[in-house]
Amino acid sequence: MKAARMWALTGSIGLGVSFLAAAGSAAAATHPPSGRVAMRGTLAPAAERAHPAGKVSAKSTVSFDLTLKLRNAAGARQFALAVSTPRNKQFHHYLTSAQWTARFSPTKAEVAGAERWLRSEGLTVGSVPKDRLFISAHGSVAKVEHAFGVSLGMFKVAGHNLRLAKGTLSIPRSVAGSVAGVVGVNQAMESTGLSSAPAAPAAKPKDAEPAPPAGFANPQPCSAYWGQKTDTADSSSLYAPFTAPQSYDICGYKPGQLRSAYGLGRSVRHGNNGHGVTVAIVDAYDSPTLLADAQHYAHLNDPAHPLRSSQFTNVQPTDPANEATCGGSGWYAEQSLDVESVHAMAPGAHIEFVGANDCFDNNLLAGVDTAVSTANVVTDSWGDTLGDIFEGVDGITAFDNEFQMAAGTGVSVLFSSGDDGDNFADFGIDAPDYPATDPFITAVGGTTLEVNRFGSDAAQYGWSTAKQTLCASTTTNCGSATTPAGKLAWQAGGGGGTSFFFGEPSYQVGVVPDALANRNDAVEGAARVEPDISMDADAQSGLLIGLTQVFPDGTHYGQFKEGGTSLASPLLAGVIADTDQAAKAHGHTVLGFLNPTIYGNYLNHPTAFDDIVPPFSPNATSTIRVDFANTVDNSAGYLVSLRAIGYAGPETYTDGTGNSATRLVTLTAGSGFDSLTGLGTVGPNWIADMSQF
Repeated sequence: MKAARMWALTGSIGLGVSFLAAAGSAAAATHPPSGRVAMRGTLAPAAERAHPAGKVSAKSTVSFDLTLKLRNAAGARQFALAVSTPRNKQFHHYLTSAQWTARFSPTKAEVAGAERWLRSEGLTVGSVPKDRLFISAHGSVAKVEHAFGVSLGMFKVAGHNLRLAKGTLSIPRSVAGSVAGVVGVNQAMESTGLSSAPAAPAAKPKDAEPAPPAGFANPQPCSAYWGQKTDTADSSSLYAPFTAPQSYDICGYKPGQLRSAYGLGRSVRHGNNGHGVTVAIVDAYDSPTLLADAQHYAHLNDPAHPLRSSQFTNVQPTDPANEATCGGSGWYAEQSLDVESVHAMAPGAHIEFVGANDCFDNNLLAGVDTAVSTANVVTDSWGDTLGDIFEGVDGITAFDNEFQMAAGTGVSVLFSSGDDGDNFADFGIDAPDYPATDPFITAVGGTTLEVNRFGSDAAQYGWSTAKQTLCASTTTNCGSATTPAGKLAWQAGGGGGTSFFFGEPSYQVGVVPDALANRNDAVEGAARVEPDISMDADAQSGLLIGLTQVFPDGTHYGQFKEGGTSLASPLLAGVIADTDQAAKAHGHTVLGFLNPTIYGNYLNHPTAFDDIVPPFSPNATSTIRVDFANTVDNSAGYLVSLRAIGYAGPETYTDGTGNSATRLVTLTAGSGFDSLTGLGTVGPNWIADMSQF
């Protein structure tokens, strides 16, 4: 029996309450005392509360954002769509941030009333952004529990200990008319999804930025371009059923190779390089060497396009926290990847880096708010794993409000789709991440890009990789071995899937196959499908990046290849910056919220896109990867593995008791819109076609 979808709002893009969240709330909701109102959707789903992990320390401080209701939520959504949809009479007639705030944001009186209530509960009120969408606050566990009428506990969720309320939060009826939700009382942890984030060393003192990450380096053999070097030292039977000899994977593409492969080389050389456009990057924390590392990287790998200090703005976190929980040092690789990727594709753009205090959604929400208020393009390479069903209505509402403001003010917001496919292999649940499923952002999936010796796109496949360990050896090959040391198994791939929360947006109707839009039997009606578009993401075809790391011989700058949709999103952000510059040169305005335009363009100007289709044979393409066993040098030998590209075979989930379930990978590339790469990737006529709007 299908559960009926509950709709929070109406319109061509419906904000639906997932059947899972609704069921969890109904099962454990309690009636608040007289004079108080239950906050619908603030009880975490039962699946999140299934594994209690103890009490919340009474000495801990709870930081949260009290989200306020938009003055005209339906009007804000309608306006966001109108100014983003070609042929609408309001198309690209954006509001300024101040105008949008005056029309749609909560009033100053509503903010003041909410602040008075928070202070009356003994809570400390923090900052309120200029758009007045939320109020930051914090207080002791006891005071937060009293303020919201709940008890808090720790629960094991997706491998992390998170704080969750044991019941539904409630607030006084006197402020219920202006309060939309609370973000942060129930913790939602966002992750970068990097394919190989370096491990963090011991944390620095409280409130300090994380220390540099542990070192990582690429050994030889690896290739400067796809197919440059082949493994002729190993037996052909070692690779069966793949054909020998296999090519070694790349050492990491350099900026010029990616610009060339995506058809941007000539236009960038002629000055269409993102000049006059600001790209904001939102991450947790802030590496003290971020700018210096990116400048050194450009000097070594792209000397014709230096990153000048005048091109970089740093919005630092005010109070870094939770470094051990968030893997603080691992975010430094993400930061370098983001900055260096954006600059690679748009070397003339201004980059604004916004560092959040930690990886929890309330602090990253504040970072997004800052970025949306100051930039033309915002790229975010993080998300809540399984967030489409676990993020919670209040968290989704808070982020969705930000994305509507971005659309209404002409800001393009991009999110990486994740690196775990449909999440089945990791969690046994087939559900996409959030915010990637939000219909007001552009979700960026992943491809494996093969750049040949001439800088051309020789081939491009949907990023779905399986790994087979061939040997653990003291040398860079497996010698006389004829049998691999491990079995071929799915390892990583671009995230995607069909939402359990959002209805099908109007721009996807007629483009997304019905089989994908209606894939979730548990909900009624067509739903949002992501990703929307894809860029290079496979670590085997990733970008060479550089940052300061901790090596055995000391702390210094080092380079290694990195991938993931953490790469895809900032790459596309750079392309959008170039397109925005071209649009302004044609007398148009910036692209703003991309999806209505790119889906319409897909139907009317298909040459703007490259369709991504599967390899002609399941065993057609793979590569050999050699890694240092200790990640930094050859003192512990090497690990040699085969990586199958465009993998569409079995994937297995094994739970904590050893029980396993196996099925075929569900996200696959195909002709037209597909569940792995969306509309495909940026084609040779992208800027020419997209800049005409």
